Amino acid sequence: MSEKGSAGNVIAALCNVFIPGLGHLVQGRILLALLFFAVTAVGYATYFLVFPAVIAAIFHLISIISAARYKGD
Repeated sequence: MSEKGSAGNVIAALCNVFIPGLGHLVQGRILLALLFFAVTAVGYATYFLVFPAVIAAIFHLISIISAARYKGD
């Protein structure tokens, strides 16, 4: 698809900042998009338990980095 650091990867990473998994969906990686969205949504929804929110924040960061570093197939 595109090289690391290309405009497509930057757009995908920015999409993930706002909605986790959206950038992966833009890149066509549906299963990863669903995984990142589900984990972060459940973690942030249960923020009052603290630990799930920390896990969600870590997954959110990983989703942004993963979209930015994607090299394509």
